[in-house]
Amino acid sequence: MKCFWDERQRAHAPVSEFFNGALHPAAENVGRVDAVLNAIGNTETPVDRGLEPILRVHSAEYLELLEVAHREWLALGRSGEVFPYTFPILGRRPLALERIDARLGQHSFDTSTPIGPSTWNTCYWGAQTALSGLFSILDGSGAAFAFCRPPGHHAGADYFGGYSYLNNAAIAAEAARAQGKTKVAILDVDYHHGNGTQDIFNFRDDVTYASIHADPKTDYPFFWGHADETGDGNGEGANLNIPLARGTDWHAYAPALTQALDWIERQKAELLIVSYGADTHEADPISHFKLKTADYAAMARRIASLGLPTLIVMEGGYAIEALGDNIASFLGGF
Repeated sequence: MKCFWDERQRAHAPVSEFFNGALHPAAENVGRVDAVLNAIGNTETPVDRGLEPILRVHSAEYLELLEVAHREWLALGRSGEVFPYTFPILGRRPLALERIDARLGQHSFDTSTPIGPSTWNTCYWGAQTALSGLFSILDGSGAAFAFCRPPGHHAGADYFGGYSYLNNAAIAAEAARAQGKTKVAILDVDYHHGNGTQDIFNFRDDVTYASIHADPKTDYPFFWGHADETGDGNGEGANLNIPLARGTDWHAYAPALTQALDWIERQKAELLIVSYGADTHEADPISHFKLKTADYAAMARRIASLGLPTLIVMEGGYAIEALGDNIASFLGGF
C-alpha cells in the first residue's frame, strides 16, 4: 500500500486548547507525527494540485481567513495562538465584519482549535496528501493511506473546529467525483462524529456518509451525529449514524461495523474513503471506547472485504505510545 506524507504538515504545533473551562496541553500535537511515520515506513511526497480541488469543498472567504488569521491576530498587539471566543448561535448572516475576532466566530464552532503561524500551510499540504492518495488509487492501486495532519472531518465548508480546518476526506471525495466517479462512500470510524463531513454532503446522494462514533448525547461534538440524522432533500437516506455508548469494546463494535458495511454495499459506490481515527483505542486520553490494537486489523479486514478501491485518510488518535502500533495493525489488515 502506498503511503503519503508531507513534512510541511509537521509545522502546525498547537500549544494548548481550551475546554472544560481551562487551557490544556494540545492533544493534537507534533508528537503524533513520528509515532505514525515510524509505523508506516517509507512514504511518498504528495503532488501540489493547487487550490482548485479545495475550493470545490471550502469557500474562498473561509480559506482566506485561515491564511491571514494569525497575522491579523498579532497585528492587534496580541501574542500566541488564535482562539475564537464569540459565536453567532442564532444564525450566521453574511455580514461584512472587519475585526478578526468577529470573523473567527463566523467560521468556527469551538475554542479547542487554535490557529498558529503555520496552520494554513500545514492544512494545505494535508489536503494535497489526501489528493495524492486518491489519484494513486485512480491510477490503479487498490488502496492508499494519506497521513493527513491535523485531522479534517470536523471542518465544514466554511468553518473549523475539533482540531480540523480543511476536510481532507471531503476534498478527496469531491475530486473523485470530478474525475468521473458517479458515487463515493465515506466511512468514518473515528471516535467522534465527523460533523463537518456530514454537513458538506447532507443534501446530496452522490457522496454517502456512514459514521460509527461515540453517542453525541455524552460526547463531542454533541449537536451532530444522532441516529435520526439521515440526510435532507436529495440526500435523504444517504447518511447513516451509528452512535455507541462509552466503554464499547470490539464485541459491541463489530456488529455496528457490519451494519455500516452492509449499508455501504447497498449504496453501490465505486470508491470508498475511510476517515480512520485511532482514538477508539482503550488508552486514548480524550476518548472512551475500549478497542485493542489487534482489533484494528480485524476492522480493516472487514472493510477491505467490500472489494472497493479505498483511500484511508488519517483523522484522530492521541494515545501516542500506542498510535504507531494501532495504525500498523489497521493498515496490515488490508
